[in-house]
Amino acid sequence: MIAKSTPYLFLRLLLAIIAGAIAPLSLAPFDYWYAGAISVALLYLLLHNCTVKAAGWLGWFYGLGLFGTGVSWVFVSIHEHGNASELLAGSMTGAFVAALAIIPALQCWLFRRFFFNAVGFIALWLGFEWLRSWLFTGFPWLYLGYGLIDTPLAVFAPFGGVWLLSFYVVLCGTLAITFFKRLGHPLQSAAVLVLLGLPWLAIHLDKVPENGTVAEGKPLKVMLVQANIPQEAKWRRDQLEGILQRYVDLSMDADKVDLLIWPETAIPTFYNNAVFMLNPLIRYLNDSNTAMISGIPSVFDDPTAPRGKRYQNSITIMTGGSGRYDKQRLVPFGEYVPLEQQLRGLIDFFDLPMSEFSRGAANQEPLAVKDSRISPFICYEIAYPELVRQNSINSDILLTVSNDTWFGRSIAPAQHMQIARMRALETGRWLIRSTNNGITALVSPDGQVTASIPQYEQAVLVGKVERRTGQTLYQQLGVQPMLIAICLMLLFALFTRPRSNVSYKQ
Repeated sequence: MIAKSTPYLFLRLLLAIIAGAIAPLSLAPFDYWYAGAISVALLYLLLHNCTVKAAGWLGWFYGLGLFGTGVSWVFVSIHEHGNASELLAGSMTGAFVAALAIIPALQCWLFRRFFFNAVGFIALWLGFEWLRSWLFTGFPWLYLGYGLIDTPLAVFAPFGGVWLLSFYVVLCGTLAITFFKRLGHPLQSAAVLVLLGLPWLAIHLDKVPENGTVAEGKPLKVMLVQANIPQEAKWRRDQLEGILQRYVDLSMDADKVDLLIWPETAIPTFYNNAVFMLNPLIRYLNDSNTAMISGIPSVFDDPTAPRGKRYQNSITIMTGGSGRYDKQRLVPFGEYVPLEQQLRGLIDFFDLPMSEFSRGAANQEPLAVKDSRISPFICYEIAYPELVRQNSINSDILLTVSNDTWFGRSIAPAQHMQIARMRALETGRWLIRSTNNGITALVSPDGQVTASIPQYEQAVLVGKVERRTGQTLYQQLGVQPMLIAICLMLLFALFTRPRSNVSYKQ
């Protein structure tokens, strides 16, 4: 049984919520990396001496704490930009969090039902992090490995991606509990200490090899424009001319760089209109041999579409190169509306401007600019480890454009920036991050920010990025080694589980 009394039950559920709420403290903007291991340890401890059914409830309450704090910024998007009341926005955010919490609930239920040991717990945690990267289009947020981006252990990301770093965090939390429970077994205790100390020892002895990529050719000089356009003005037709003029004014020194970049949907109109309106700027850039990339919506005829036209959220080379990228991972309700016929018109949130986008094709070619092949990603696409890995294999620079105005003054922009840094580290490539209101930045192949513009400022960033060729081990192998390891660990856990344990009680 999970408890001998109702107060004891409530206490454990409360502790599960607290354990979940602790985990986001390991991530940006807080960066207490060890909080992730503490969160894992508390949950692992709570799952001892409880029934299978109770484990599911503990997992669900843990999920409420994890997602309730970690993705609380959803409320900002719905309330401030969807014009929903505080009560409605709070209810919708709560429903979203409650739905996401089902995933850790299932994880904990499976642990108590089939794999009740440390190996099973670790394997299931990693498996469910991977599951969240694709289930129902995926929500790859709040991976514990991101918390290690500014620690010495970050050097292992090129070998196994964020998954390998998550493994270490979960390993620390789980084995910490195992260590204290097994103090009477000196050999096992010694093995735990050695296992936890090996990565640190390897780093300090300089035994970690290079990430597998090398610089090639001359650096590319880039200019990033952060115009800080208010979201409420972005799609108003009477504001279009003023918005474009602000970008043009901020781009007046673009003749001194190789590449000018504007962020996601910086041009809030379609390509044919934009080219006509921006013709003087394009001529100016052509004369100075400067390429230009911008986020811009695209439209084309499609008889199968409801209105005969299909819209896409795109990145387009306006001049100085070739290629266009159409966003593949769309944000539900922000860029498309599930159950559209039933939900359109109910509240403003379901009728946001440009919420009729269609999904772009898979396996799109990199953008070609001068001698560079740039792999582009729009907004939260950069959060998908495998999408970025696969699309970046044939490229030498990463580019992500975003409009984090949707997140307001929440923790989301810092989280988003941290995630983008991990993609640079995993792939061993420079990453250019262009946003409407911050954080605009250049990130080196080791995941470090070399230059940035603070949030909520109108400014221009100029810097250099290098082309990188070659592939990291993670780029070559992807998530497959981890999935094989998870399967082997689950088999081991299944055949070494306790044969008589309260975990089998329903």
